[in-house]
Amino acid sequence: MTGTKILFPAIDLKDGQCVRLKLGDMEQATIYNEDPAAQAKAFEDEGFGWLHVVDLNGAFKGESVNGAAVEAILAATKNPVQLGGGIRTMADIEGWLDKGLARVILGTAAVRDPDLVRQACKAFPGKVAVGIDAKGGKVAVEGWADTSELGAIELAKRFEGAGVAAIVFTDIDRDGVLSGINWDATIDLADAVSIPVIASGGLASLADVVRMVMPDAERLEGAISGRALYDGRIDPQIALGVLKGILPPDEGLFT
Repeated sequence: MTGTKILFPAIDLKDGQCVRLKLGDMEQATIYNEDPAAQAKAFEDEGFGWLHVVDLNGAFKGESVNGAAVEAILAATKNPVQLGGGIRTMADIEGWLDKGLARVILGTAAVRDPDLVRQACKAFPGKVAVGIDAKGGKVAVEGWADTSELGAIELAKRFEGAGVAAIVFTDIDRDGVLSGINWDATIDLADAVSIPVIASGGLASLADVVRMVMPDAERLEGAISGRALYDGRIDPQIALGVLKGILPPDEGLFT
């Protein structure tokens, strides 16, 4: 992986609002903004170049639930947006890409219907990512409600050569608890496949951002940040400066 690493600010949608969950539990949701479109614009104004959006209700239901909020986000920001949650058919994929999404993320569908992923990658080159959400190293599906016997690396390898744009890898045990990204598992996955990997789950501080620019993280496309940004634990300007090479990696670590 070459070029500047991407820090993806996350907007997780539950009942039309921007929330963050703790350990993927819908009952442990903190509302951060009742206007997701305004939040998307705020992230753009802070200098972020991408946006990561998840339809949480959709992930559980298996179809789009927060579509109106996603469309409002697309109208509010010029940044490319990637979306996951409830996207299970070719019609879903085509519909969202037609609305202006830069990339769809297929998670449950990647486990249940891998041929759909391959077909979508052929039909929409560079616009299909795979979401691998792991709990104890095993892939979870249906909004993390069910855990399969499939290993994360095993699943990732199934899509080698299929044209997958990226793998979004989330360690569920760290999601939303600010414990730091599971770098060992993330880098092991990135080293096992040629597909670029996006780290997700637990990004806690600038130290995690700095970790992205270390030599052994070369294969990473970037990382997703939610709660750490919303809680002000990361200064966007310092984080983006480090990733762009404008600031030294230790900038702000000891302040």
